[in-house]
Amino acid sequence: MTLRFSEKHAVVTGAAMGIGEAVALRLGQEGAKLSLLDVNETVLKGTVVKLAAMGLDVDGYSVDVSDEGQMASVFQRIEVQKGPIGILVHAAGIVGPTSTKITNYSTADFDHVYHVNLKGTFLAAKYALLSMEKTGKGRVLLIASIAGKEGNPGMVGYSSTKAGVIGLVKGIAKEYATTGITINGLAPAVIQTPMNRETSAEQLQYMLSKIPMQRIGNVQEVAAMTCFIVSDENSFSTGFVFDISGGRATY
Repeated sequence: MTLRFSEKHAVVTGAAMGIGEAVALRLGQEGAKLSLLDVNETVLKGTVVKLAAMGLDVDGYSVDVSDEGQMASVFQRIEVQKGPIGILVHAAGIVGPTSTKITNYSTADFDHVYHVNLKGTFLAAKYALLSMEKTGKGRVLLIASIAGKEGNPGMVGYSSTKAGVIGLVKGIAKEYATTGITINGLAPAVIQTPMNRETSAEQLQYMLSKIPMQRIGNVQEVAAMTCFIVSDENSFSTGFVFDISGGRATY
């Protein structure tokens, strides 16, 4: 495996498990210094211990991505400890209610999904970009979803907030287009992660039925594509939402 990220400082949110953990592992194996963020402190500690035992340069920070005070503080800390941020992969997110019509979807549930999925993405991008501005270079990847492009019925909070992530990618990428900092998105179809435990069997079957490859994706596939997107090789793409959907994407 090549060391594409040697001497780069990568921040990965939602890094305790699932896509975030797989991305962190791949980035670390390719030379990146890792700062891992997650709200689940216990699981995050286990992930940090596991990656450190593999010889990776890794630290973990428990943080609620929807809390601006916590995010401002943790980004300041990690920059002091590991230097300016060169890469942000923002994978933190929640599903919220599934198989639930909008008329049965509580406003409290919608607010919770919004605060984590969209406000949290805004905050992660904001504070990473403040660091990247100091060096005039960087890569930002915000994990969206095919649900944000096509809409999954029964998942109004998830679908709408992930559509918001796509809009955020396109807007801020244009703000930074001439700076040496690129901002892109990635829209997975359903991926085999612990998050699936929060998704109803009926909802999972619907999402699987939309995938022409007729299978669920895996986190290693997402990590491989992510690492290309945030690499120096990917130098002429910004404001784009890449798909990893087994053929589901229609635009």
